[in-house]
Amino acid sequence: MVQAKHIDPHVHCRDWEESYKATIKSVTELARSQGVVAMFDMPNTKPSLTSSGMVEERLKLAEEEGCLDGYYVYMGATSDPAQIREAVNVVNSNKKVVGIKMFAGRSNMSLAIPEPKAQEAVYKELVKHAYDGVLVVHCEKESLFRADAWNPKVPATWSLARPPEAEIESVKDQISFAKRTGFAGTLHIAHISTPEAVDLVQSAKSSINIVCGATPHHLMYTTANMEAKDGLLYKVNPPLRDQQRVKQLREYLKAGKIDWMETDHAPHTEAEKLHPKDGNYLSGIPSLKLYSTLLSSLESEGFTKDQIQGLTYTNIKKVFKKVVE
Repeated sequence: MVQAKHIDPHVHCRDWEESYKATIKSVTELARSQGVVAMFDMPNTKPSLTSSGMVEERLKLAEEEGCLDGYYVYMGATSDPAQIREAVNVVNSNKKVVGIKMFAGRSNMSLAIPEPKAQEAVYKELVKHAYDGVLVVHCEKESLFRADAWNPKVPATWSLARPPEAEIESVKDQISFAKRTGFAGTLHIAHISTPEAVDLVQSAKSSINIVCGATPHHLMYTTANMEAKDGLLYKVNPPLRDQQRVKQLREYLKAGKIDWMETDHAPHTEAEKLHPKDGNYLSGIPSLKLYSTLLSSLESEGFTKDQIQGLTYTNIKKVFKKVVE
């Protein structure tokens, strides 16, 4: 295993209404065990981080848990122009807020802007306020979802219900919005899961500031994992992909076409994943547990120490200049 420090720019701590799943402290301890010295918490908490007040409460909580060092947050985006203006102000004034997160497709929480016109309006508002920071986007186009394909008794059908095209077309949308509006910040495509989407990012690099990250689970698991008895444990958004896509994604990682690794660490209880009382089978994998395993496998595949350090630290620091760890 590479003995170096790393940054995880995508975790979901569960404090407040979901603290029974995990806390900032427990996720920090897990991160440290994997060599991660800084992590960025996502805003789709309960309640969501969509105001300066909620951000301050979250940071105060991290301080109370003794975890403020190395702990950073994103502010969530809504379709309210006034809220976007506030988000810009918070990112510009608070050294612990690393960017703005937009969910261009619903995940487990309600924080989402699924309509493309509303998504483009976010870019316009960011441009209006001269935002030049990071906009990280969860890319899944809901108009391409196939709800009728989902059958919890056959977990692998999740990959049909939210097909590769949903991610690919959403990435196309975000690139188009950034170009049309003259967005001056950095567009980050989170947890990219298809090589086709990576190709789109690569093509756009000549005209906009754009980066992408891949998760351990999208690099290590395939739809075949969902065919096992415990297949629902592997339900994630975006879904796991077929073996050929995963193979190509790893090749793209080695070729430098993916900017960094991010875990999208999303803990839930086993009961919520396998036997939910409300029938809502939650998506998410506690991927920080896979971090060192993936790094070891990359070493065995011939990734150099410099490559791994770039994917887990250097490339992230270049974009997120606030990070001091």
